[in-house]
Amino acid sequence: MKLFLFLSFSALMLLESFGNSQETDQQALLQFKSEVSEEKKIVLSSWNNSSPPCKWTGVTCGRKHKRVTGLDLGGFQLRGVISPFIGNLSFLISLNFSDNSFGGTIPQELGNLFRLQYLDMSFNFLGGGIPASLVNCSKLSYLVLFSNHLGQDLPPELGSLSKLDTLVLSRNNLKGKLPVSLGNLTALRGLYFGENKLEGEIPDAIARLTQIEDLVFHMNHFSGVFPPAIYDLSSLTLLNMYVNGFSGSLRPDFGKLLPNLQIFTIGSNFLTGAIPSTLANISNLQLLDMEVNSLTGGVPPSFAKIRYLQTLNLNLNSLGSFSAGDLEFLVALTNCTQLQSLDVSFNRLGGDLPAYIANLSINLNQLFLQ
Repeated sequence: MKLFLFLSFSALMLLESFGNSQETDQQALLQFKSEVSEEKKIVLSSWNNSSPPCKWTGVTCGRKHKRVTGLDLGGFQLRGVISPFIGNLSFLISLNFSDNSFGGTIPQELGNLFRLQYLDMSFNFLGGGIPASLVNCSKLSYLVLFSNHLGQDLPPELGSLSKLDTLVLSRNNLKGKLPVSLGNLTALRGLYFGENKLEGEIPDAIARLTQIEDLVFHMNHFSGVFPPAIYDLSSLTLLNMYVNGFSGSLRPDFGKLLPNLQIFTIGSNFLTGAIPSTLANISNLQLLDMEVNSLTGGVPPSFAKIRYLQTLNLNLNSLGSFSAGDLEFLVALTNCTQLQSLDVSFNRLGGDLPAYIANLSINLNQLFLQ
């Protein structure tokens, strides 16, 4: 009996050894090619039995075992669907299908690629949901599915990809709420969810993303007060929350809590209260867009300290009181020597247009005061 088990185990190992070979890679790629539309197969003409896969267009192999480690078909304008046999490329580290016209869904079999670190399927027509099986790709650091037709809720399993550095899911049809598990992605530096149909409040767990630099939530259906968790993300350089349903007011110490911001857009929401004067503490702030809200008070004179400010959009709020001193903030802005665009139109700013407006930045090419 023991001999039988030993021989059976040995046979299984031999089968696995031969099964996971260059031939396996070759057959997987040829199966993939078979799902590409006929008029586009000419691009993959080198994919045939007359040469090994390592010499095929877009294919990279490892030096030692000659297994396929990279597949880069970005920009090839291929059509068709993505074959599930792609999951048989067990040595694959990098997979780039960006800028094609693939339809159908993302194969669940991608979860078999446990060595995968880089996955880019942006600019396609992929539908369905994001496969929960991706949780098996534990080495994944770069996941980009930008500009597809992906729908359904975000799978909570995404929170298990602890090595993710960049997660780009913008411009899809994703819906539902952000899973709390996203707070486990503590290595993230870029999180992009713009232009979807996501809703609800931003979970407090986001506060654990202490390495995050880019946080993009624009053009969704998020609601609730400005997320308190964001105040803990001092490393942020880009914060885009444009066109959502955020309400309430910003904390007075906003600029002290997020000192590294370079771009902050929160236009087209429901913010109230005053513009925090501490925004002037953000010395590298280049773009500040708070248009189409219900902000009151005035433009803080402390903005004179934001020397690198290039764009300031505060239009369509309730700033000012129709009094003579409302335009005094323009004196402060004469110190912003990089200013290129200033829009404070459709507010309550009153008084005469001061002569020192001529001292605004020589780089200024857009000025809106209507």
